[in-house]
Amino acid sequence: MKTALVTGGARGIGLAAAEALVAAGYAVVATGLTADEVGAMPHLPGLEGRVLDVRDPDGIAALVDSLDRLDALVNCAGLIRRSGTEFSPEIFAEVIDVNLTGTMRMCVAARPLLAASGGAIVNTASMLSFFGGPAVPAYTASKGGIAQLTKSLAVAWAADGIRVNAVAPGWIATELTRPLVEDPARGDPILQRTPMRRWGEPRDVAGPIVFLCSEAARFVTGAILPVDGGYAAA
Repeated sequence: MKTALVTGGARGIGLAAAEALVAAGYAVVATGLTADEVGAMPHLPGLEGRVLDVRDPDGIAALVDSLDRLDALVNCAGLIRRSGTEFSPEIFAEVIDVNLTGTMRMCVAARPLLAASGGAIVNTASMLSFFGGPAVPAYTASKGGIAQLTKSLAVAWAADGIRVNAVAPGWIATELTRPLVEDPARGDPILQRTPMRRWGEPRDVAGPIVFLCSEAARFVTGAILPVDGGYAAA
């Protein structure tokens, strides 16, 4: 059976991806930052929760070493700080450490197992990989970096048989965006800009993630796939 590892898989897009990969026949290890997050995950056959902080190299090594094989790595662990706090250099560094460097830590740690299986990596970029985010400079910088990291690793590791792609979600209704979803004054302009005129759901991103992990995408690498209801095209 193929095995997938999903970081940030205890909630939101990560959990939807983990569930979709289970439905596609993978044995999935999904990580959350705390024991409470992992404990709140649904109990599904084929889905195992683990606690992991992507800033912890020893924890990453221990998790990867515990796997017999790995066919897909999905990096969904992420952090955003609001209210203008990302202009603080300390908070800027924290967000970069989780979102960008954490993704790189996972990719490097998983490379040997993925090379052995001819596996795939799917990173989580964002529409802010393409646009400026005036209130969240650290998050925006991290997501721009993930797009370029994805392309770099795709080129560097193609000879290993590893494909590296990313999804770039648009406005998805999760805990992170709940204040916007529940505030028409801020949310309606987003919906008006989105051609499909609705908020995305985590499962809308999970399907493309499964595709990029699968044999159906066997000649796709270095791609940044927008999953945004047409927002970037409008």
